[in-house]
Amino acid sequence: MAVKGKKRRLGFWGEYRAAKYLRSRGYRIVARNFRCPFGEVDIIASKGDIVAFIEVKTRSDDAFGLPNESVRRDRRQRYVNCAKFYFSGKDIDCVVRFDVIEIFKGEINHIANAFEA
Repeated sequence: MAVKGKKRRLGFWGEYRAAKYLRSRGYRIVARNFRCPFGEVDIIASKGDIVAFIEVKTRSDDAFGLPNESVRRDRRQRYVNCAKFYFSGKDIDCVVRFDVIEIFKGEINHIANAFEA
């Protein structure tokens, strides 16, 4: 149980750091932990005409690989489906982007346009 709680705290800390990082770069946080029938998006942020759906991966070591390596095809598809759900019934005029923010050993790496829809 302690490991699960530790991982959850690390994840929340990473999402907090990612949101703070995005704000410092001019992004507006539209939603955090957006839930829909297809899953959950960690952060939805906008800047200018871009709306970014952002997966945040936080790791304290590389025992299981780099953080961005864990964003596999099923997770990417879930994000695409969540974006479609988010925009359903709305008339949109923006660029939709899928980003990954990895936080590894305290360092932030923002991978803009990490994957395509």
